[in-house]
Amino acid sequence: MQEILDRLVLASQSPRRREMLAWLGLPFRAVEAAVNEDPLPEEAPAALALRLARAKACAGNGFGAHSLVLSADTVVELEGMSLGKPADAAEAWSMLTALRGKDHAVHTGVALWNPHTSWLSLRIVTTVVTMRATSDAEVAAYIGTGDPFDKAGAYAIQHAAFSPVARLEHCYANVVGLPLCAVLALLAESAGHTPQAHATALCRARFGYACPGPDWGEACLSEGYQL
Repeated sequence: MQEILDRLVLASQSPRRREMLAWLGLPFRAVEAAVNEDPLPEEAPAALALRLARAKACAGNGFGAHSLVLSADTVVELEGMSLGKPADAAEAWSMLTALRGKDHAVHTGVALWNPHTSWLSLRIVTTVVTMRATSDAEVAAYIGTGDPFDKAGAYAIQHAAFSPVARLEHCYANVVGLPLCAVLALLAESAGHTPQAHATALCRARFGYACPGPDWGEACLSEGYQL
């Protein structure tokens, strides 16, 4: 199984996901997986996150038959509606002003695809987030930085100057875009990999966040099936 782990592929060009996966100490290469991210009619936000994670993992044949392909997709849910990445400043403003002072859910679907065995494993992690009651001036200044435009829901929880989140329940890394405990659990299930890193320790060291533990990935929805 170590051979497969040596050919781990991250189907994402997200700099945050590349950085976070590197924390696990596993060799990998990152490739772009271009998929249409528009939601289907009446598709629930969590279902959208799972579907896109699966689509990204299985998007191309260029990954290699003996690779192990990891992908993730994050969707913000506000009052039953899916919020993806804003297309422009006006949409970022609309999202950020709608979110402020409210609770919402952040769903990240994580997929691990083994082309050699045609086995796909999926997990969905959900974090409930309460946004700070930001002012119009703060929102405008944050949009001016350009930071919102590649973020689901138009914000980064880790942005120190904007600091948009008042509190959250459970997984901080999930809101950043890659729930590390779910990734480690999938690698253990699908590749028999015993992790040298621990998600709770990583979140404490990298984000200063004390995960309520045990690893939240153990409690999230998980399924696996052969395609």
